[in-house]
Amino acid sequence: MTIVVVAHRKKTLGGGLDELRRELDRAGAGKVGWHTVPKSKKAPKKVRKAVDAGADLVFVWGGDGMVQHCVDAVAGTGVTVAIIPAGTANLFASALRIPRDIREAVEIGLHGERRRYDLGRIDGEHFAVMAGAGFDAAMIEDADRRLKRQAGRFAYVRTALRHVRDAPVHTIVHLDDEPWFEGPSTCLLMGNIGTISGGIKAFDDASPFDGRLEVGVTTARGALQWARTVGVMATGRTDRSKFVRMGSARKVYAEFAEPVLLELDGGARKRVKRVEAEAVPGAVTLAVPAEQR
Repeated sequence: MTIVVVAHRKKTLGGGLDELRRELDRAGAGKVGWHTVPKSKKAPKKVRKAVDAGADLVFVWGGDGMVQHCVDAVAGTGVTVAIIPAGTANLFASALRIPRDIREAVEIGLHGERRRYDLGRIDGEHFAVMAGAGFDAAMIEDADRRLKRQAGRFAYVRTALRHVRDAPVHTIVHLDDEPWFEGPSTCLLMGNIGTISGGIKAFDDASPFDGRLEVGVTTARGALQWARTVGVMATGRTDRSKFVRMGSARKVYAEFAEPVLLELDGGARKRVKRVEAEAVPGAVTLAVPAEQR
């Protein structure tokens, strides 16, 4: 088995990359290819190089943004991805029950079960957890690296408070080519995995095995309405909130009256006036704990 590590060198976990090297040696991984990058958007080039060179297993060291860039590069190749969760939120790793422990994550990568997972795709780019437009993306963009290093997950809480009064944007959404929503909204979410930061379920019925994306439109505006919305999400089913509409589809098309910011798996992208998304069934093979089945 040909093994490659692609690591975000600014992300930390345990004893760092030196510990990862020791654990791979201890586990008998043999000769391992190493690539480090200063930012996650540099990772796809390294991953594609590893895949072209015959890699069977790619260990990804980093957070959700790093994982997203790597699974996007691996999607459809059959190469297995193993995650070492060294980021801030690590939503995808948490959903897969991969612990923030280097030795355990290495064992899962080398000897865990291989399962094929769905991905979402927007404009040709895959995402693993969630894509968002509006409030969600604005909050993430404001939580810069310095703030996340200092405050961790609380960085998102601090930046969320800056955007709870953002004005809604007139939005039109079609699910599987059928009209589904039209009106003012503050956030559009499309999820492959249901849980967001803090363990809150944004999509109660999300599954990475059903070939569909869960879709949510939020009309909450102002601190009180957002507090009520998050409260319902934290204590019950999200679709019970009067400020949320939920749906599910293989394809999603949305138009916005003015440009809104887009994010994929916690990484801010550009401002867009339309979004076309789709579910990609069984797009990536992941190493997961055997008991998941």
